[in-house]
Amino acid sequence: MRAVRHLSGVAAALTVTLVAVTGCAEKDGGGGSDVIQVTASDSECKVSRTRFPAGHVRLAVKNSGAKVTEVYIYAPGDRIVTERENIGPGTSADITAEVKAGSYEIACKPGMKGDGIRQKVTAIGQGAPKQRDPRLDKAVADYRKYVQAQADETLPKAEKFAAAVKAGDIEAAKDAYAASRIGWERTEPVAESFGDIDPKVDVREDGLEQGQTWTGWHRLEKALWQDGRIGADEKHLADQLIKDLKDWQKRVGTAEITPTSMANGAKELLDEVATGKVTGEEERYSHTDLADFQANVEGAHKSYELLKTVAAERDPALTTELDRRFKALFALLDEHRDKGSPDGFVAYDTVGKDDRKELSDGVNALAEPLSKLAAAVAR
Repeated sequence: MRAVRHLSGVAAALTVTLVAVTGCAEKDGGGGSDVIQVTASDSECKVSRTRFPAGHVRLAVKNSGAKVTEVYIYAPGDRIVTERENIGPGTSADITAEVKAGSYEIACKPGMKGDGIRQKVTAIGQGAPKQRDPRLDKAVADYRKYVQAQADETLPKAEKFAAAVKAGDIEAAKDAYAASRIGWERTEPVAESFGDIDPKVDVREDGLEQGQTWTGWHRLEKALWQDGRIGADEKHLADQLIKDLKDWQKRVGTAEITPTSMANGAKELLDEVATGKVTGEEERYSHTDLADFQANVEGAHKSYELLKTVAAERDPALTTELDRRFKALFALLDEHRDKGSPDGFVAYDTVGKDDRKELSDGVNALAEPLSKLAAAVAR
């Protein structure tokens, strides 16, 4: 689940530039530029153009404010088309997405919380590439199978966890907890794209929206590790978790998946690691963060491997760098394995400051080149 962070200071100001890669933007009044400027502060999200060509769209993001922020394109029903989290003050990010013709909303979220400040926009025209590389179509098909397999494999592990909770067996529930989350963590951006499932199963207490009831894994995590008890409420929550995960399992096959969404999803998984796992915030009671960390990196690596053949032809230096960075990060994780632990890793609260920094540096070193993967496969 994405972390929420606030930095003190003056109001954030975010400038986003959307450049249509597949053609020129329709002139809908104003100047003749094909670039769509979106300027956001804590109270505004101004869009200079509300219409742009469907197809591959590049977002060049600059955060000139004092708050960490994020940018989304939402389809109807708050389905996430693309997102970029954790855009720090004074930093920039390039995002490439494939957008079909239709109505959308651009959301700017200073402070990375809430529904964001939104503007309605429209993608026009056909937009689809004349002929996409068939290897990319295969990559999408193979990734779709992978995502479904992860959901299918998660259910029996989650049911084992829920059964232990309902039996009142705290130790058995603790042992089953981390394994029940692996498939979810590998494919979390796809689950998040639906908008309503992630807040039910993976929200942390400090991520709750006003009026939201806390359900899901982390509510049970707190009961097991901090409260040390299982009552009627926890048993009900275990049933609810399985119900929500079955909903995810049923719907995951309908997710909108493109080569660029796979690449952006890989970067989002690294953002998840940077904002939640490396900090120890995600599994703050169980300290099983390294199991989540490993799963996030595995999911990112799967997307990359499926796209690599095409990316290597278009940007060989990029794939050489990504191969090296993935290998280095997996090696760092291996240094913290513990065969005697149920989740295969040492408890994260035993990992010292220097080791955490080394892990964080490894994530950042991979995240930077990984952010360029979507542009490589969109050429």
